[in-house]
Amino acid sequence: MRILVTGHLGYIGVELTPLLVELGHDVVGLDTDYFAEGDFLAPPDPLPNLGIDLRDVTPLHLAGFDAVVHLAALSNDPLSDLDPNLTYDINHAASVRLAHAAKAAGVSRFVFSSSCSLYGKTADAELDERAAFNPLTPYGESKVRVEQALSQLADSSFSPVYLRNATAYGLSRRLRADVVVNNLVAHAVTTGKVMLQSDGTPWRPLVHVLDIAQAFVAALAAPRHAIHDQAFNVGRVGENYQVRDVAQLIAELAPGCVVTYAEGATADIRDYRVDFTKIERELPGYQPQWTVRDGIEQLLAAYSGGGMSPAGFAGPKFFRLRTITQLLDRGDLDTKLRWTHRHSHAPSPERQPA
Repeated sequence: MRILVTGHLGYIGVELTPLLVELGHDVVGLDTDYFAEGDFLAPPDPLPNLGIDLRDVTPLHLAGFDAVVHLAALSNDPLSDLDPNLTYDINHAASVRLAHAAKAAGVSRFVFSSSCSLYGKTADAELDERAAFNPLTPYGESKVRVEQALSQLADSSFSPVYLRNATAYGLSRRLRADVVVNNLVAHAVTTGKVMLQSDGTPWRPLVHVLDIAQAFVAALAAPRHAIHDQAFNVGRVGENYQVRDVAQLIAELAPGCVVTYAEGATADIRDYRVDFTKIERELPGYQPQWTVRDGIEQLLAAYSGGGMSPAGFAGPKFFRLRTITQLLDRGDLDTKLRWTHRHSHAPSPERQPA
């Protein structure tokens, strides 16, 4: 299968693409590589990269592909709040244009990286894929809009599937320290304290980055009838946690560590639990392997011994918003988050589109 993976140089993408290559797929990437300075481990072997901005994709670029895996986005709530209009431009409008281009080019499968954040605030019960949308941020709203637009494109020749990822955690070659588990473990390693910015009561559905990658592999391999125009919550049954319980687990696993709260910490508005029964039962080949305890132990081992230094944790390298702000301040990006002529590492085509 010839597969285009957008966002192939991101936190999930660098772990997904080697799996696809290992399975024998012909994989091409599309990534602006904003986070080129954010490697935590050696990156995977480079892939051909279309070398264009997501917002500039046309059907010509997608000719000859069998599937598109769409990961690329402004990837969290703080970053999307930088300029909500940009979030809708990139995460929504550009994603819908990509889907239209894919359908026009004859791409038959479109695997969209959605998010459980579209459920918003509902902690009274575990929400399955039939639950109402209640997004609280531009990021969550953009995911709702894309799912709705993709569903309207679905037909006998074009099969979209919506993978609603829980909050990701775990070690990746291109690490993020701005997701909750990774962040709290970094606090523990660099300060001896698990610092909570909220009161710790909100619930979060959590999923390891490698289990997310496996979900995308499964969605590509599944028969059409199993995925066509369907949503799947991506995670593992039983892996919903209150943030304070995650903090306490880290403190138990990190010797000498204590849990502390930021001054004035209040409840986070994002508060929801998610049901993962459908994906475990109905997506062929999906078998999640990780628990939060396993992921914490993995991160503690990777961060310890200098892997995550106080200076590294304080800097922009592993934080999406900090990195983008630095690129803007340096003049490497313009106000539309496009590379300027001053930046010499913007992606260039490594292979011409078919």
